[in-house]
This record gives sequence, C-alpha cells and structure tokens, in this order.
Amino acid sequence: MDHLKETCLDSRRIYEGKILNLRCDRVLLPGGREATREVVEHPGAVTIVALDSEDNVYLVRQFRYPVGEVTLELPAGKLDCGEEAEACARRELAEEAGLKARSWRHLLNFYTTPGFSTEIMYLFLAQELSREEAEADADEFLEVEKVPLAEAVQMALEGKIRDAKSIVGILAAYLILRSGNKETCNAGR
Repeated sequence: MDHLKETCLDSRRIYEGKILNLRCDRVLLPGGREATREVVEHPGAVTIVALDSEDNVYLVRQFRYPVGEVTLELPAGKLDCGEEAEACARRELAEEAGLKARSWRHLLNFYTTPGFSTEIMYLFLAQELSREEAEADADEFLEVEKVPLAEAVQMALEGKIRDAKSIVGILAAYLILRSGNKETCNAGR
C-alpha cells in the first residue's frame, strides 16, 4: 500500500488550543504533485456504552455549540496527556453519568474523521453499574437518561441519535452482545 502514501514535505502549526491543534502540511502525492493537507491534531478520546442489568444504556443530553443543538450521546471524553484509555473511560463515566462499573470490556477503536483529524476513539462496554456522585466539568451541563439498548438502536437508525461515536457505540455493543461474543474484542488495539 506504499504506492498510496503521501509524504510530508513541511508542516506549519496554525493554532494551539485546549482540546486540539491545527497544522497545515505540504505533501508529495503518489503521482509526484504537491498538495496541502489541513490536519486537526487531537489526543484521542473514549466513549462508553454503560449497560445496566435490565439492558438499558445510559445517555447524556447536552447542548453542542458547533451544531447549535441539544444532542443525545453516550458518555465520552478526551484523553488527558499520558492517560490510559480505560482510566479515562472510568473517569468520564463517573463525571458525566454518575456511574461506576465493575465490569469493563474494550470493544473497538475507530478514527472519528480520518479525512482531517488524528482523533482515535476507544470504545468500551461498562456493566455491573452502581451510582457514584457525578462531577461534570464546570463547562458541561448534562442530563442523564437511560434507554433500553434495542430502543437506542432504533433511535440511531431513525436519526434521533445523530452523534457518530454514539451511533457506532450503540450499534457495535448491540451486535457484539447479540452475537453471543463473550470475549473481549480487541480490534485495532
């Protein structure tokens, strides 16, 4: 596949922010021409499918400024520098949903938008849930709700859940659990 690879000729940092950086790279294309690539650098994130003993999944409602809407999403969050993905998932589940889990299962990893971003998402299934005091970040205003997993699948398919990481998480968890796959799926780990 090296014949498809693009080679970076030079790179220029355009912006450094709290959750992402932006750079502009000049690249050499396989055919010999040059092009420009704008790249959003992101440290990675986690998404958690928190499933209780009655097959309900926990979701959070929050206003998302970039799209100007209140969205319904799985609990999720950005990795801190040097933080392990599962530790981040445990922290985010407590912060956003006020839950902790005794059982953790890594399901898969995926790129959120590989056309312009380095962000990789680590998807976890959390089970054997119990309540914990929620400590949302100061700039997060969330409402937690639980929905039967099968209903969440339908909501995703009907466009009522439009957040990509949540759609991937809900569908992946549903398919893996319904397939009887009891082993941890380490795809992309």
